[in-house]
Amino acid sequence: MAQPQRYLLIACAVIYRECYYCAALSRNIVDIRLCDKGLHDIGAAKMCARLQDEINAVDCARYDALLLGYGLCNNGTLGLRAPIPIVIPRAHDCITFLMGSKDRYRKYFDANPGTYYWSSGWIEHGTSSLANEQSTVAAMGLRSYEEYVKEYGEETAKYLMETLGSMKHYTKLAYIDTHVGDFPDYKAQARKHAADQGWQYDEISGDTGLLMRLLNGEWDDDSFAVIRPGETTVPTYDESILKAGPSGAFLTGRVRNAG
Repeated sequence: MAQPQRYLLIACAVIYRECYYCAALSRNIVDIRLCDKGLHDIGAAKMCARLQDEINAVDCARYDALLLGYGLCNNGTLGLRAPIPIVIPRAHDCITFLMGSKDRYRKYFDANPGTYYWSSGWIEHGTSSLANEQSTVAAMGLRSYEEYVKEYGEETAKYLMETLGSMKHYTKLAYIDTHVGDFPDYKAQARKHAADQGWQYDEISGDTGLLMRLLNGEWDDDSFAVIRPGETTVPTYDESILKAGPSGAFLTGRVRNAG
């Protein structure tokens, strides 16, 4: 039997239940560091810098590889580097972890445009970008629904959120159940939220297979990019999503002129 490897998983708190579940089942030794969901809301450059700070703080001599519980995440994971391999799934965002593969997510996404996704972790750790003072939405001066209700009343508040907010393009809410725990109250909450918004509601049976393979070290090239020392994370702008590139190809989330 092969000797267990020791990995550090740096992941979004939205998938924390799935991370601990898979770590408990993994053949390897997996330590976990969770980052707040609000990291997604502060813009690509700041998110990259925060994740790099997390990596820089790691005693890499203790680990065989760093695993990222993130996808491309609106370019928030570009330019990352470490003195040991970084393994990152070829995913656009955390929904891929909950769905089990980028292909399954893409198929549902294409068939159901305008869908907003919830899960147990989103309900427990998701926070509005309006509540995050560093978020790009807050920087635009948009206010919360509750603040609008207090000043203008409920009907006008709903109109303002639909007109000014980022939710006006959604028509459906899909709750992804990865079967890590049983949360009927969360499903009821999601169903009610969809009804309040005038959206359709759907429940999706999730899959922890992608996360399990990440923690087990089963890194096939179709699903994972392995970033070696001296390399960094680079977007591909195709179905493979991201890849390893020469270190320094990205600085603070911006492409360096290669010409």
